[in-house]
Amino acid sequence: MNTSTKKNLLVPAWLVLAFLLAGCSKPAPQAEPVRSVKVITIASSSYGFSHEYAGDVRARLETRVGFRVGGKIIRRQAEIGQQVLPGQVLAQLDPQDLRLAADAGRAQVAAATTNRDLAAAEFRRYKELRDQNFISNAELERREATLKALDAQVSQARAQLAAQGNQTSYATLQADVAGIVTAVEAEPGQVVAAGTPVVRIAANGPRDVVFSVPEDRVGSIKPGRPVALRAWSQGNAALTGTVREVAASSDPVTRTFAVKVAIQPDPAAAPLPLGATVYAQLATDNGLNTGAAVIKLPTSALRQVGNTTTVWVLNPEGMTVQPQTIQIATADGNEVVVASGLKPGMQVVSAGVHVLSPGQKVTIYVPKVAPGQQKPAREAINSIAPAPVSTASTPPVAVK
Repeated sequence: MNTSTKKNLLVPAWLVLAFLLAGCSKPAPQAEPVRSVKVITIASSSYGFSHEYAGDVRARLETRVGFRVGGKIIRRQAEIGQQVLPGQVLAQLDPQDLRLAADAGRAQVAAATTNRDLAAAEFRRYKELRDQNFISNAELERREATLKALDAQVSQARAQLAAQGNQTSYATLQADVAGIVTAVEAEPGQVVAAGTPVVRIAANGPRDVVFSVPEDRVGSIKPGRPVALRAWSQGNAALTGTVREVAASSDPVTRTFAVKVAIQPDPAAAPLPLGATVYAQLATDNGLNTGAAVIKLPTSALRQVGNTTTVWVLNPEGMTVQPQTIQIATADGNEVVVASGLKPGMQVVSAGVHVLSPGQKVTIYVPKVAPGQQKPAREAINSIAPAPVSTASTPPVAVK
């Protein structure tokens, strides 16, 4: 085989080697995908009251009145909504057993008094005998001790009679304060124990608005804070109040905290009825003035990088995003109030912030609109063709 023939055979080998080397080289990097994002345009808004709660009007002092002794209720004079005065009779128990106990107490006093008088007469006789030296001093002292013991029994019996007399008067339930009856919890014929609530009285005087707040907001509500109130029953009349009390523990069922706001009385307005609905507006306690121009962002637009908070700002010319550090003044529900870092007119990414990178190209997300229904449901039902009616003639009926 000559030299030219060998060269012709070597050319395909080099070509094969070049192809193999080209196949082993790294593929070209793929272009970064263009992501679709939602954006919002920054605009200033007026800062004002951020939270409103619905509450009801309650008396500051509400008493649940009950008998101090047990027994059967024979009469109830109090009715719901009735105005009562101190000393007014609300209900009565059957006093028969109490009267019998008082009679027994009087009998015990009489018996103790008789025994004491007998011991006193004996003591006088024994004292005369001692003066004549017929008995010893020890015997006279024994009679004197017996007299003192019986005198103490008389005092005890009289005290028991007085206590029993008080219990007899306890059979009549009287109002302690002037107010309005808000509830009746026992009826005639019912046997109640001592202390069982029978009537609930809302005392006349100051009124409170009571409402509940969630756990994440109770920390910003302190006693003494002013509250704007709006009375629904009086055409949303504006009132003012002050936080008087914040519950120390949450309700075991709703896990909310009760807040009581003292209503500042308005002499020109009619007093609010008990149970009336009142809306309480609480300004966020963060040092911002009501009515100030602020910038708000949804929490979905925030991105935490270390100890700093950033957002993605859209560059409309190149349709790219760049990070921007911001300072947050306070939170307002699902939004935050931005203290610095943004200006009105900027476009900020509000969704998909965790999949972006600096300088990445994006497109603005356009929601898809479902095509409208071609025909209403009733038309679709009416478009169903009715069942065909047979046109065949019926056979003639023979008439006899």
